[in-house]
Amino acid sequence: MNVNKYIDFTDEVKKALDEHKPIVAIETGGTFEGIPYPENCKTAMKVMDEIRKAGAVPAYIAIIDGRVKVGMTEADVDLFGSMRGKMQKASRREIPQIIAQGKNGVMTLAATMVIADYVGIPVVSGGGFGGVHRGAETSMDISSDLDEISERNVIVVCSGAKSILDLNLTMEYLETKAVSVIGYKTDELPAYMAKTSGIKLTCRMDDVSMVADTYKVKNEFGIKSGMILANPIDEEYAVDADLMNEVIDEAVAKSVEDKVSGKAITGYLMKYVKEKMGSDSMETQKHMIIQNAILASEVATKLSMES
Repeated sequence: MNVNKYIDFTDEVKKALDEHKPIVAIETGGTFEGIPYPENCKTAMKVMDEIRKAGAVPAYIAIIDGRVKVGMTEADVDLFGSMRGKMQKASRREIPQIIAQGKNGVMTLAATMVIADYVGIPVVSGGGFGGVHRGAETSMDISSDLDEISERNVIVVCSGAKSILDLNLTMEYLETKAVSVIGYKTDELPAYMAKTSGIKLTCRMDDVSMVADTYKVKNEFGIKSGMILANPIDEEYAVDADLMNEVIDEAVAKSVEDKVSGKAITGYLMKYVKEKMGSDSMETQKHMIIQNAILASEVATKLSMES
C-alpha cells in the first residue's frame, strides 16, 4: 500500500530526501496552536531559518485541505498560522479522518512521528512530549505520544515531558516500553518550561555524536523503539519549577470542577498554566521551540554524515 498519494512535499524536502540530506520534522501543534497569530508565523519562519543555518532542512508537518504537508513554504506558514483555533487537533487516530474529509489538521507530536517515520525522517523536534496524566489511575488518560515513540524509529528532541503530567508514571511507562530517555547535558528530566523535575535520568550525553552512535547501534540490533533526547530550556527562559507545580495543581482541580476530560484535558491544562504564568510563558515557549530545533538539526546532520 502506498499512501504517498496523500502527501505533498516541498521541493526542498523532496530534494533532501532524494539526496539523503539531513532533515528535521517539526511538530506544528506547539508553534501554530501554542503561540498566538501572527507570532506563530514569525516563530515558524525563525525555526526554519535556524534549522537551515545549522545545515539541515526544515519540515513542518501538517494537514491542509486534506493533504499531508511535509515541509511548508512561506505561503503555507501564513495560511496555517492564520487558522489558529480553527483546525482539528490530529493524533494518529485522526489523520485518516481529516484527510478523508478534506479538512485541516494541526499535528500532535504523536502524529508528527507517524508521518516522519513513514517518509523516512529520523529526527523530530517538538516542545515537550505527552505522557501519563495526573489521576490516570482512574481516568486512564495516557497520551498516544508514548505508544508512538515506542513504535517509531525516530529520535525526538524536546524539553522533556510536559509538566502537567504525572512524571514518575510517565517515566515508568517509557521504561516498560524500552524507550531510551537521554538527558542532553543534564542528569535530570526537564519538565517542559521548567528546567528541572527532580527525576534523575539513567543516561546523560554531552555530545550529539554519541546520540547518533546510540541510534545507529540501536538499529543494528533491531531495537524498534524510538529515543527521546531531553534538552533542558536555557536558564534565562526557565520558569520556577515549584511555582509551575502550584499552578498545575490549580489547573487540575479546575479541570475536575469544569468536568474536562479525555482529549480536551491537555489543551485545557496548558492554556490555564500559560494564562496564569503570564506573557513570559509565551517567550519561554518560543525559545524552547527554536532551541530544540537547533539541537535536532545538529543530531540530523551528524546522522546524515554517518549514514
